[in-house]
Amino acid sequence: MKKTFALISLGCPKNLVNSEQMLYLLNEAGYVLTPDPDGADFAVINTCGFIDSAKTEAIDNILQVAELKKAGRLGSIIVTGCLSERYQDSIQEEIPEIDAVLGVGSYDKIVDAADAVTKGQHYRRFDPDSVSVDEVSRIVSTGPSWAYLRIAEGCNNFCSFCAIPYIRGRYRSRSMENVLAEAKELAEHGIKEIIVIAQDITLYGTDLYGKHCLAELCHKISEIPGVEWIRLHYLYPDQFDDELIDEIASNDKIVKYLDIPIQHINNAILKSMNRRGDGDQIRALFKTLRERIPGLVIRTSLIAGLPGEGEAEFEELCEFLKEAKIERAGVFPFSPEEGTPAAKMPHVDYEEAQRRANLIMELQAPIMDDFYRSFIGKTIDVLCEYFDEEEQVFVGRSYADSPDIDGQVCFEGYHCKEGDMVKVLITSTEDGILYGEENV
Repeated sequence: MKKTFALISLGCPKNLVNSEQMLYLLNEAGYVLTPDPDGADFAVINTCGFIDSAKTEAIDNILQVAELKKAGRLGSIIVTGCLSERYQDSIQEEIPEIDAVLGVGSYDKIVDAADAVTKGQHYRRFDPDSVSVDEVSRIVSTGPSWAYLRIAEGCNNFCSFCAIPYIRGRYRSRSMENVLAEAKELAEHGIKEIIVIAQDITLYGTDLYGKHCLAELCHKISEIPGVEWIRLHYLYPDQFDDELIDEIASNDKIVKYLDIPIQHINNAILKSMNRRGDGDQIRALFKTLRERIPGLVIRTSLIAGLPGEGEAEFEELCEFLKEAKIERAGVFPFSPEEGTPAAKMPHVDYEEAQRRANLIMELQAPIMDDFYRSFIGKTIDVLCEYFDEEEQVFVGRSYADSPDIDGQVCFEGYHCKEGDMVKVLITSTEDGILYGEENV
């Protein structure tokens, strides 16, 4: 009888791609995926270890499956990803129920780990984080219409608050040939929306080709038959050039939705956080982007309570948000990450950081409400994702909605199915959801 396994994937889209690669390798080796760890021969937990809340979620998941193992309802436990990489010297000592650990550079050894634990053995593998990105096939898990396309691994930015470069290593681009081959394969399997991801996609190609190649890459992806939308995550504000802006503006397949993490706007805070550029450059960039890219939706991420943020700096951030009217914003309280420079800097306590984050979201609420209302009476393209049997409506996303982050479009459909691009007349909005009907 074939051995069964459960896969729990936590954290960011880049982690999900690694999970999909492990799923492919295990499937090819004859292991059978089961939806529940209860009763499986082993469970794979692909963890995030970026901030405290992610670490807590990862540990809670490990402890939950450990209880199944203690009760004899699960065979073995394999832990992979950022948490195991970050705490490779202590994770098995702290949680002895773990049978195997793999670092972020060792996903391709998952079958070796599975073979070992199903034989009652332990396994441990941590390859260097400086190696080239593994070119491993994957089983796409995100549905019939969209998929992530990872174009690089690691990060060179070394922001003072961030542990990613210490966990994932330095920036390594995949070759354009390999990226395009994967994009073509995704399109051939019916994927209409390709979401280009890396810790910093604007740096793509600089290490391999000595120049910024994101604009060229996007242009070539857009020429692949079947690709209808290209979405870009994440673009760092100091790396934009005219070639990239022109490509985004002129290429109809690149959705006019840009995820540009700025974290703050105050010059002193940006400098102490080792962010390249300053507040004036961010303001100028946003102004340029809006002028040159009609209908642009900007998403950003912000951190409240960063070291050096007093009332004046926080007020500057709030005033900027009132002026910039950013359509999508994710706000997080500062979390001092061990091993990072920012963790040693004076900062407000977590409760105050959370209070400031809440205030920013209150400030953003009417801006986002106005943005949603601007769609009423318009007919827009919607990528249909599924049919909601309970509500009897189709559910999809507009160009302004990135999956698992933003809102949705619920609509009455007549001639559509999952994976179709549908013209929808928007008739109302409520709680971040657009409602409408197929415009035939």
